[in-house]
This record gives sequence, C-alpha cells and structure tokens, in this order.
Amino acid sequence: MNEMKDILLPGESDIIEDEVPLVAALLFAPIDKRAFGVAIGAVSMLLLCLVTLVELTLDPEPSVNLALLSQYFAGYSVTWAGLLVGALWAFGIGFGVGWLTAFLRNLVLAISLFLLRSRAELSESRDFLDHI
Repeated sequence: MNEMKDILLPGESDIIEDEVPLVAALLFAPIDKRAFGVAIGAVSMLLLCLVTLVELTLDPEPSVNLALLSQYFAGYSVTWAGLLVGALWAFGIGFGVGWLTAFLRNLVLAISLFLLRSRAELSESRDFLDHI
C-alpha cells in the first residue's frame, strides 16, 4: 500500500481506506430486473393511455394516426375498449424491454468489474517471483 501514497494529491490524507464509499457501492449495485421491468412497463402503459385518452376526448379528428399501433398491438384501436387492450400490450412490451435493459446493464457491469479486478490482482502479483 506504500506505493499508493506516491500518487496522492496535495492535502489528501495519508490513510488509505479499504472500504468502498457508500456512493460508489450504490453506483455499482445491480438493478432489480423485475422492478425495472415493472417501472418501464407502467410508464409505457400510462403514456399509451394518456395519448389515447387525449385522442379520444380532445380531438375528434385524428391528427396522429394512432390506429397504426394496431399493427404492433393486436386488438388495439382508438376506442375505450382498445385503450385497455393497448395498455396491456404496452405494459407487456415495456416490461420486457425494461427487464432486458436491466439484465444487460447488470451483465456488462459484472464483466467490467471482473476484468477490472482481474487486472488489479494481476498487476499486484506481477513481481511475486522477485520476492522468492
């Protein structure tokens, strides 16, 4: 640990802590896939409901052709019943996208931390034969 004292900035403490600060630990904490999927699904559902409600109540002549969403969401139409069908579709697709996003983020983070830790351990043990 003495080699770390050579790279300290002026005014920094000479004591090197072994613990990771709470902020850094939270930064590298994995995201709960189910919770992130539910959050993204709920936001997607609310957005689709809001857009459909605005289209149904405020604008009798469609300015945006929301009926094209029926190509992606089977059973969706710009009606009150279609709003419920679209909400279910939007939640399902949003959940899947959110879950996959959290999974991929956790995977990339785990691989990055593994490589970083492996490189650090390798650099620490690079000269172990010099001590024999």
